[in-house]
Amino acid sequence: MPVRTPQPHLSARRVGPALDRPAPNARPVRPARPAVPRWVEGVLRVPLAGKLAGANAIIVLAATAAALAVHGGAAADARVLLILGLALGGSLVVNLTLVIIALRPLGDLETTAARIWQGDLDARVPTSLLADAHVARIGGTLNVLLDGLTSDRARMRRLAAEVISAGDRERAHIARELHDSAAQTLAALVYQLSAAERDVTDHVPGDVELAERLAQIKEMASSVLEEVRMLAHTVHPRVLDDLGLPAALRRLGREIQATSRATITIEADENAAHVPAPLASVLYRVAQEAMNNAVRHAAPTNVEVRLTKSASEVTLEVDDDGRGFDVEEAERRRPGMGLFTMSERVSLVNGVFAIDSRPGRGTKITVTLSLDQRGIA
Repeated sequence: MPVRTPQPHLSARRVGPALDRPAPNARPVRPARPAVPRWVEGVLRVPLAGKLAGANAIIVLAATAAALAVHGGAAADARVLLILGLALGGSLVVNLTLVIIALRPLGDLETTAARIWQGDLDARVPTSLLADAHVARIGGTLNVLLDGLTSDRARMRRLAAEVISAGDRERAHIARELHDSAAQTLAALVYQLSAAERDVTDHVPGDVELAERLAQIKEMASSVLEEVRMLAHTVHPRVLDDLGLPAALRRLGREIQATSRATITIEADENAAHVPAPLASVLYRVAQEAMNNAVRHAAPTNVEVRLTKSASEVTLEVDDDGRGFDVEEAERRRPGMGLFTMSERVSLVNGVFAIDSRPGRGTKITVTLSLDQRGIA
């Protein structure tokens, strides 16, 4: 099947921890200001350096006009006026220079605040030799608050990772119990019913009703056995542990294709069978959620899953030709937990999660995970 190249819509972004983030186009809410004439507002919006330059210029002009009015423009007084003008002009230059230097630390504050608003909670206000005590105290206070937020963020990440890991372990335990206990017991029951059916047929040939009832009971037990096995696989796919991620994705693709109208294509690098278990679990769950979302909501004709592995990272792509959707609108509304769960799973292993979609153009989900997981909480 030819691989389609979707039109770029949303660039890849590194997902963060389980924190509510502002919408991509959101802006901070500012309090309402009293109505003022437009020209007054324009003057007030002039930068501080411009205001000081204007004020100094007015002082220079006023001093020069006053001197001319008093001395009448004599030659001797002209030199005095020249000296006065040069002094005031020099004062203007010095004032502007000092103001620009003094405002530079405020620019650092603004830059740091902008980075934080965009989600970069590792941003810090740099130490500046130019900042006065008050500005330096503001920057230090902001850094202390950010350090506390980062610490809380790390604790939340560890808690979220433990919750997800505990859920995965519990699902694996339940799957083993279903497969090794309930399913085995049901298989033995089916075997015994088959034996009983043969005995009735061989030794009591006239009791047709009993034979039919045993056949019906055996059929019901066989159906329950298959449901238990399917439930065990849904809770935790044993093939993921036994044969690796590529085989698990192929089986998942066959199962989803059997219950939908879409054609599922799986292209998996066999080297990805040796991906560490935590990463394989994340990629499998993302692929499962992405394919299920596609067939449930997007009515695609084709869903393509590609799994590639290099020396340093592993990449999963799930690409469908369905209806597509507005990513930013979906993130603002968050009607379900599908996208949120996928991005949070990826974030817990410091991966990159990206969605490329638009209405009528299909959806592409890309996950890239580093194979070096040292230092991850």
